[in-house]
Amino acid sequence: MGNNHSPWGSVAPAAPACSLADVMSEQLARQLDEENNAFPTLTESGADLLSDEAPDTTSDLMLAQMLQMQFDREFDNQLRREEKKFNGDSKVSISFENYRMVHPYEDSDSSEDEVDWQDTRHDPYRAEKPQTTPRKGFTGKGKNITTKHDEETCGRKNTARMDNFAPEVHVGDGLGMDLKLSNQVFNSLKQHCYSEQRRSAKLHEKKEHSTAEQAVDPRTRLLMYKMVNSGVLENINGCISTGKESVVFHADGGSMEEQPVPDEVVLKVFKTTLNEFKNRDRYIKDDYRFKDRFSKLNPRKIIRLWAEKEMHNLGRMKKAEIPCPEVVLLKKHILVMSFIGKDHVPAPKLKDAILGLEDLKTAYYQVLHMMQQLYQECNLVHADLSEYNMLWHEGKVWLIDVSQSIEPTHPHGLEFLFRDCRNVATFFQKRGVSEAMSVYELFNAVTGLNIPVGEEDEAEFIAEATQLFSPNPLSSLHIVCVGNPLILSFPQPQDVSPDVVV
Repeated sequence: MGNNHSPWGSVAPAAPACSLADVMSEQLARQLDEENNAFPTLTESGADLLSDEAPDTTSDLMLAQMLQMQFDREFDNQLRREEKKFNGDSKVSISFENYRMVHPYEDSDSSEDEVDWQDTRHDPYRAEKPQTTPRKGFTGKGKNITTKHDEETCGRKNTARMDNFAPEVHVGDGLGMDLKLSNQVFNSLKQHCYSEQRRSAKLHEKKEHSTAEQAVDPRTRLLMYKMVNSGVLENINGCISTGKESVVFHADGGSMEEQPVPDEVVLKVFKTTLNEFKNRDRYIKDDYRFKDRFSKLNPRKIIRLWAEKEMHNLGRMKKAEIPCPEVVLLKKHILVMSFIGKDHVPAPKLKDAILGLEDLKTAYYQVLHMMQQLYQECNLVHADLSEYNMLWHEGKVWLIDVSQSIEPTHPHGLEFLFRDCRNVATFFQKRGVSEAMSVYELFNAVTGLNIPVGEEDEAEFIAEATQLFSPNPLSSLHIVCVGNPLILSFPQPQDVSPDVVV
């Protein structure tokens, strides 16, 4: 066979070489494009296939997107190599998945080994559609007829309808197991789902509208912000004490037009949840000052009464010159008071204060005098007096937490007073104060009653004290003639206005 002959036909002459300027010519590009379009070597079907696969490259945006896609793929491949090199044979591997540019669900063709998670046509875990009866309500004929009330058909339908439950109710992967739930079981599950939804909504609402955590719910936080914005407070520094009924925050005082604000104040935020102190209503509902306003149906109103009660009790104690915090402002369930301490350091509680024997004796006589003042001058019983509610500051004892304080005429007044006396007597006797009286002697010293002290039973002692203490409410009335009509006025308590026009 000669060199001039080829089994594939004659060889086309090579195209003449072009210079760089000719290659960059736009006119030459258009000419080549026209020749390429006019080249009749492809069949019609092949041309259609080429047109489908080849994207339009006349747009600069399309070219940029294609280049970016190619760059992202190369970046991901490099990232995989780095990840494989970094992990090596370690049992604990580190994944660079978050740094990838193209994720499997965005570009399923980036690797042949990757799984296209969007393609669920052949998903082996996909639930099959339940077998349902046609519109006419039955299938088959004669003995083989199956109606829509068939047990298996209804069971499959119930299983499929279980997929419509709320997302937070996990129904498992039983949809692909051909389960058949009876109507009774399905209705029970459905009712349980609705109950859980309502319970979840109630818990969320309770969390939003309560002061369970640190007593600062959105409403309380808004009140605190308003105090700072109005200039009453400079800033709120943080929590210094927590209790079953309230949380106390330290703050720097600002200014008010009505009265001066101390440099350091505390915010006593009363909790609106009654979980930890459910019996606090017994201190209010039988107190004549708040009896008509007591409502057990609204916890927030009860808490406002609670804060208002502490404000009134502190006012009485301040008039009697009993060492106690001074009220600055009351805003709903937030009570702003003067800070007992110095330089952001609160005064220690009496149980934590390190005192010598002489200081303990001094503290005991101060507490005895304050209990007598509280009972005789302020007409109050602390009702929760102990070493936890007394502070040691500047060489003397200060009383705090008087929100539950009541008057002796309260149905439980003497009972609470006896409990206070027991707490005080026990504390000082354990600390080695020999002058500390017994609980019965201390009760007589505070009340002024001369109940014989012996081997008394506590219940009998309180019963006898209740019989001796039966004040006539009209005995403390002063009849004052102020023109016409006649006015009956109570001398105490001063913070209440019980004037009655007759």
